[in-house]
Amino acid sequence: MFRTIFALSALAAGLVSFGALAAPTQDNAPRLVRAADDGGILVAQDGNLDIYYDARGNRVIVDADTGKVIAIQPPQTRLDRRALRRETRLRELGRAPADDDRYYLDNPEDMARFRRKQLEEEGRVIPPPADEYDPYGDNSVEAYPPAPQDDGNYDNNYPDAPQPAKPGTIKRQPLNEASIDPVQPTEQAPPADQSALPPKIDGKTTVDPSLSLGARQDVAALQVLLDRGGASPGVIDGRFGSNVDKAIAAYNEITGSNLKSTDAVGIQTALAQSGGDAFANYTITAEDAAGPYVASVPEDYSQKAQLNCMCYTSVTEALAERFHMDENYLKSINKGVDFNRPGTIIKVANFGKLVSTPVARIVADKTKKEVYAYDAGGKLVAAYPATIGSADTPSPTGIHAVSRIALDPNYTYNPNINFKQGQNDKILTIPPGPNGPVGSVWIALDKPTYGIHGTPEPSKIGKTESHGCVRLTNWDARELAKLVSPGVTVEFVGGPSADDVAQQ
Repeated sequence: MFRTIFALSALAAGLVSFGALAAPTQDNAPRLVRAADDGGILVAQDGNLDIYYDARGNRVIVDADTGKVIAIQPPQTRLDRRALRRETRLRELGRAPADDDRYYLDNPEDMARFRRKQLEEEGRVIPPPADEYDPYGDNSVEAYPPAPQDDGNYDNNYPDAPQPAKPGTIKRQPLNEASIDPVQPTEQAPPADQSALPPKIDGKTTVDPSLSLGARQDVAALQVLLDRGGASPGVIDGRFGSNVDKAIAAYNEITGSNLKSTDAVGIQTALAQSGGDAFANYTITAEDAAGPYVASVPEDYSQKAQLNCMCYTSVTEALAERFHMDENYLKSINKGVDFNRPGTIIKVANFGKLVSTPVARIVADKTKKEVYAYDAGGKLVAAYPATIGSADTPSPTGIHAVSRIALDPNYTYNPNINFKQGQNDKILTIPPGPNGPVGSVWIALDKPTYGIHGTPEPSKIGKTESHGCVRLTNWDARELAKLVSPGVTVEFVGGPSADDVAQQ
């Protein structure tokens, strides 16, 4: 009996203890469900979840083991796929939710919406009604008013550009005639690419930036004018220098004018009166491209003697000499041009006709490095920059006379009489050609081994030394050769003479 009572008491105590332990679990369950209502996700017993969507679009999270609902997420949340798709569509239509301030830089619609919002905040745009806005329409015309202090019309204050016009095409002349017919002046505005002087903007003369190494088209136009007047500037290269200064002084003496290098208006007027634009077009012919040409000209005289001719090395060299131009300058004003293709049109100097007045007296000024040609009445008719002798091999002094004239001559090298070139100690005969030691012209003087001749390097005239002779550009020497005859006096003035050096 006693044992039975003891067993019942123990059973009753166990039941009380079990109820006390189970009570906290029941009390905490509602708290977990309420926590789920705050937006948190309650993890199930083993993290095993099932996710469902009800008819209203709510996202329902269920414990897979017990079947209890852990959390319900309404469709307005970001995690809802339908809500995301709805927001994306509204954003594409420009109707994103009012409280959505997110903008994506890689989305053009977002950036357009961001720009419209900025304009609306600044009061510079009136947005269309939301329900009447057409996402595929053009609402930009009324959306952007004219800028402040602007009547909506653009005011063009730029100067009028010169009207293009076709310049006269120059007819090709034989190689032995370094002359082109001048372009006749017209009443039309000078072509933009052929104007004698560069355009002016706000009263300032502008320079063509395509010309390399400081060459200027206005200077080249001045050089063309001087060449037309018989005062050769040497090569036409678009650069000022001593040869240009000497040519201006000679030009003023020949024409009786008072031309200055800074008088742009006077230069342009003189160009118009003397033949028109300083530059004209020339069409390269098949004869120009054919040559003959040599690959290169050696420095050694013995190697020169083995060539068939001392010809030009390229079409550009030949055309540059024909039009009295520096070869590099010719290339710079005709960039991208194929000079080897017949039919190609290039821009060249329009220097006009050669001097035709016969010359009765020549003065070679060794100090000024200039040759002056006078007619029978003592009037200056032509002037040329020159290289006259050197300190080691000076030119003669006093008065001499022209003995003979040869065009495209051979050159006889005699180290026993003349200078010695390299290691050559034998007499050599170098064939004719513009790249020969005396160029394409030899005007012999009555003093043996001395004369007036051309040069293979026209850009160095007046800047280097010679072996005692008078060196001109090939075209100047050829022009002078046609003006003189045997017996014309040649007077050397200034500088040291060969006799002075011999006495030292």
